[in-house]
Amino acid sequence: MKDSSKSSTLGRRDFLKRLGIGTTLSALPRFARAGGASAVATKRPSNVIFILADDIGYGDLGCYGATKVKTPNLDRLAAGGVRFTDAHSPSSMCTPTRVAVLTGEYAWRGACPRGVLNGDAALIIKPGSTTVPSLLKKAGYATGAVGKWHLGFGEKEKGPDYNGELKPGPLEVGFDYFFGYPATNDRVPCVYVENHRVVNLDPKDPISFSTKMPEGKRIELAGHPRIGTMTGGKAALWKDEDMAAVFSGKAISFIEAHRDQPFFLYYCPRNIHVPITPNPRFRGTSQCGIRGDDIHELDWAVGELLKAVDRLDLAGNTLVIFTSDNGGTLQFVTDEENAGHKLNGDLRGNKGGLYEGGHREPFIARWPERIKSGQVSKQMICLIDLLATCAALTGTDLPAEAGPDSLNVLPALLDPLLAKPVRKDLVMHSGAGALAIREGDWKLIPKQDGGGKAQKTKQQATGRRPAGDELYNLADDLGEQNNVYAQHPEIVKHLTELLEKYRSAGRSRGT
Repeated sequence: MKDSSKSSTLGRRDFLKRLGIGTTLSALPRFARAGGASAVATKRPSNVIFILADDIGYGDLGCYGATKVKTPNLDRLAAGGVRFTDAHSPSSMCTPTRVAVLTGEYAWRGACPRGVLNGDAALIIKPGSTTVPSLLKKAGYATGAVGKWHLGFGEKEKGPDYNGELKPGPLEVGFDYFFGYPATNDRVPCVYVENHRVVNLDPKDPISFSTKMPEGKRIELAGHPRIGTMTGGKAALWKDEDMAAVFSGKAISFIEAHRDQPFFLYYCPRNIHVPITPNPRFRGTSQCGIRGDDIHELDWAVGELLKAVDRLDLAGNTLVIFTSDNGGTLQFVTDEENAGHKLNGDLRGNKGGLYEGGHREPFIARWPERIKSGQVSKQMICLIDLLATCAALTGTDLPAEAGPDSLNVLPALLDPLLAKPVRKDLVMHSGAGALAIREGDWKLIPKQDGGGKAQKTKQQATGRRPAGDELYNLADDLGEQNNVYAQHPEIVKHLTELLEKYRSAGRSRGT
């Protein structure tokens, strides 16, 4: 399949130079053991590949109980490392999760308190702040992002200029290289961006777009429904059915270019967000409709990446993590098409809500030199912990003001049977901006205010808004069916105060 990025037209020397191959290895840090207490020298620091899928639910993979879809590559990844059963996204929606992953700060603190960004949004990460890529870049890593961005481009006063230079963006928050798309695949503009420019844009056919939907209805663009309208940029439009292969190819190219130095790859596939558009060769391959077919394409893409890591003899010293930005949803998929597939397993709720189905995620970590194969961990962790964990992994000091909600969970990765909790509590965030709190097995969902009666009723029906105050003990009620709020006033009081403490303190790490 033809690769549509500009970098494919570059000479090899120029391409390697653009990706930063010139970084020297002499100043690379020493690798830290779990807990960061001591360090041992290795051939070089370990590579990190963080794969953040879109809308994959807790029950969408074979290794998490799915029977109507086949995920052999992800199942092998789990068999070769550790599979977590209590891992969570910091939000049940994509933008707030993604900004929290990169910054180590809950998005509800200000970066994205509710909803998601459109393609006309400015960058919501402050350039120069400590992020996962900026921290690893300072530690000598080459850093690349491929796939979904959804964190904005340009300055707040001006926003993005898709006909000019898209700056600031990923490169200004720590990435050496970026190839991806601006928002969601159902939002305009439907173009690829490489570093600071739209790929294949004809200056004689400039892009013009609006994020508003005429009469509140999605419009057809390039054969699929979108949020907003777009004219111009015809030569730059992506083809939805080819996106998985394009991103897989770009991710592999980045790894190949940096095989001789430590690298961090933030790989964010399109799959399986709507419009669900698997390549025709995957259509009809699952037992639960087009959504299942798209999971098959995602599994293929991950498999291609793993093949490249093996081919380049990098597997042993590469930490590969696979997870998702929020729980699954049946948006635009009928119950008949889904054919009884439990996309979120036996969990209650779905994407956008505070129940477990909205934010409890599949989380797989493989690292042959450090993680024993075939492990299962019950430790509670959160994707927001990536920053502090990478700091520990590289023996890098995390500034006190950075990652205020990120915890080092490296000990849980290396020892799945570790008895001591690496994370005692967690604040959960819904797409509507509501919060809940978990400590140990107890989970408090306070009654939410705001919204009209019709909106409340709809959100309650979909599991996005609780009807009243709710308290659950997840140890014996993972499906959140038995509300014990009235029976435990002391626990309610404690969790209410803990949530308020974290809100007012501006941080949860170290408080």
